[in-house]
Formats: sequence, structure tokens, C-alpha cells
Amino acid sequence: MSGTSREDAPHDDAGRASFFGEIKRMARTSGAVGGIAARVAGARLFGVSPNRAAHAEDLKQILGGLKGPLMKVAQFLSTVPDALPAEYAAELAELQANAPPMGRAFVRRRMAGELGPDWRGRFAAFDEEAAAAASLGQVHRARLHDGTEVACKLQYPDMPSTVEADLRQLKLAMAIYHRMDNAIQQGDIYAELAERLREELDYRREAAQMQLYRQMLASEPTVRVPAPIAGFCTRRLLTMTWLEGRPLMRWMADDPPQEARNEVAVALFRAWYVPFYRYGVIHGDPHLGNYQVREGNQVNLLDFGAIRVFPARFVRGVIDLFEAVRDKDLARAHAAYESWGFKDITAEKLTVLNLWAQFLYEPLMQDRVRRIQETNDPQYGRAVAEEVHAGLKRTGGVRPPREFVLMDRSAIGLGSVFLRLGAELNWHRLFHELIADFDTDQVAARQAAALAQAGVPATS
Repeated sequence: MSGTSREDAPHDDAGRASFFGEIKRMARTSGAVGGIAARVAGARLFGVSPNRAAHAEDLKQILGGLKGPLMKVAQFLSTVPDALPAEYAAELAELQANAPPMGRAFVRRRMAGELGPDWRGRFAAFDEEAAAAASLGQVHRARLHDGTEVACKLQYPDMPSTVEADLRQLKLAMAIYHRMDNAIQQGDIYAELAERLREELDYRREAAQMQLYRQMLASEPTVRVPAPIAGFCTRRLLTMTWLEGRPLMRWMADDPPQEARNEVAVALFRAWYVPFYRYGVIHGDPHLGNYQVREGNQVNLLDFGAIRVFPARFVRGVIDLFEAVRDKDLARAHAAYESWGFKDITAEKLTVLNLWAQFLYEPLMQDRVRRIQETNDPQYGRAVAEEVHAGLKRTGGVRPPREFVLMDRSAIGLGSVFLRLGAELNWHRLFHELIADFDTDQVAARQAAALAQAGVPATS
């Protein structure tokens, strides 16, 4: 992507975020996280069980008015079992990503800083009222002189220092929980979140990742991906083609027929898993705001900031574990976990981890039409997670590798969407269509070629 930014100076890089910006941000957040830390420490000192529900409510009240990555992290952690206490996750998951947008003065400053003082002349029309607002930026609708309708995503001011300050607070919050409960050792979870959040600050990277998805899904007629606009993208401005569509929950409010629900579910399944099983790439943020339903029950896929690229051997491990669970082959399951990077997997830990694997893979086992979850118990998934948690705590805990984090997040997040849709599909056949004739070397070759063509930088 081309385009220059007058504010793209080295001091604004994530690694050199403004010290004073961090201090200002931490002053607003440390009352929540630090206060909880003090109360937890005091409770433990006097032998009192900490009131995690009250702490979580306090945390939500203090963070609720803040833009920035803490909201994004909260949504993420709410779907990663045991990354935070259930009480924290439930409260933080309610934080609204749609924070009030920045005003017109900010919009004019940001656009002038990214495209120059004559930025208005580059558009036939530009709406200074935000069409959408999220955690790291807001979107404006515009039209180019050739008639192309576009969406301009503008990053909020001082986001690098905001990210760094929030990551410090997140690290503290996770450390507090680890002292209360060490079933999940969180070092690699934090490292993965920090790396992906810092990547999301670079909209030029997101433009390249958007182009990557256009390539990988080019043969999928039911999935649309916007196109980045060359010459209108900088580190803090992402301009892309505007896609017409309705948010999923608004579409669901009209009570669409079962056939339509099924068609949307198939489109979403392929939008996530064609890239994963054929290229080793996954969209790591299956948030409800990141896709829309368009005419013909097709899907618009949006927001390409959180992308994970996996070694082909990792994808092979996903298939190996499915087959191991299906065949009750403990040796093969052990090898699959090791291929992902799990270490010190004892026979007891293997049995516990397989409980979670069985929960995730269960819809794929049966060659028939069914819902993603057939029990009517809304707490079923939580019950399984609690059983796994108790087992891991009993057996000494486990340290999930970095590469596991976004894959697990996607599986759980997308499964919850299928549950909301009430989709009735043959998940077994959808899965096997993708893994038929899987070849590790071919996946690696396709991945390398696609990344090079799209210009996507390397991932840690």
C-alpha cells in the first residue's frame, strides 16, 4: 500500500510509545486493576476468599468508558477458557466496543495528517460523521472521484501508548489470577495477545492481510472481502471498498428461515476454515461485528487486524488430534499436542486435555445433519471447561503454546455464532471436504506464495 503519514514518526511506533501517554492511560486503568490486586492480596493475607464477582464489576465500571485495546482483550479473553476468572470474563465481555466516536475536529486532523492538507480534494464525498466506532478506530463512508464507495478507518489518537499501558495492566490482571489459580500458565497467552495487538496498530499490515484474504477466498462465491485502496492507506488510515450488508444480529431479528440460517453458517464456516486448512491462516477475531449478511445469504468478512499464520505442521496436528479422538488413539493424541508445542504432557494431563478436544470435535464426528450443540443446557460448554480446569489444576497445570490461542479462540467464537444461528448442517462433511487430500508440503507452499504475493510481513 502506498500513502504517507505526517505523523508516522518513529516516536509513534508501538515499541517507542509516548511515556507520558502511557502514564496518562495507566492513571485511568490502574485504579481498577491495582485496586483489585490490593484487595486480592489483603483477602489472601487474612485467609478470606476474594470476592471476584465484586472485583469484576468494579473493573467493568472503571474500564467501561475507555476506548482502546482493553475492551478488545476483554472480548477475546471471555472466550479463552481460564485466561481470567469466569466472573471477570462475564463482566468484561459486556463492555461495548462501540464507544462514542471522536468528533469532526479529530477526523479533519487525522485525515490531514495521513493524506496531507488537500485530503478533501482526493474524495468526491466524505462523511465526517462516523458510520461505525470500535476499540482502536472509527469508520467513515466516502466516495472516490471514479465513483467507488469506500470505507475509511481512522485510528484513534495516541493508540500506541494506549496499547502499551493496557498491556501492562493486562499482565498485572493475569498475574493476579495466576496467584489465585495456576491451572493455566499464561505466559504464552499474554505474549500472543501482546504481539497481535501491536500488529493491529499498523493499518498497512492490515491492508496486506485483507489482500491475502481476497486471494485465499477468491473462489468462494458466498464470501466477500473488501479491497484496500492503493494510495489511500497509511499506518493509521485504512481505506477499502465499502460493502453493503446487515449486521448478523439485526438480520437474525427478522427471524430468517432455517435454510437461510444454514446458508449463512456454511459461508462463515468456509470463510474461516478454507484459509486455515488450505493455507495455514486463520482470522482470529470471530466477533459478531466482523461479518455482515448480504443479499442472497452471502457474508461480508471484515476486520483483518488479528490474523494468525501457522506452520503447516500445526494444521496437520489439528487433523491428527481429530483422528486420534475419533479412534481413541492416545499415542497419536499425545504426538498431536506435542506438535503444537505442549510440553510435559503426562497420561493424566492427556486425559484432561482430550475432554476439551472431544467437546470441540464432537460435532464433526457424526455423519448426519445436526446442530453444533444438541444439548439444551446453555451452560454445557462452561461445565466442560470447568471440568477441564479442575483436571488441569489437579495434575499440575499446563502452559498453552502461543499458536494454540487464536485457533482455540476462533473455534469457540465461531461455534457460538453457529449456536446463535441455530444452524442445522452436516458438520462432518463440511470438515472432511476441506481436509480431503491434505498435504503438509502443499499447504506450506501455498502459504508462502500467498503471503509473498499479498506482502504480509512475517508473524512471530
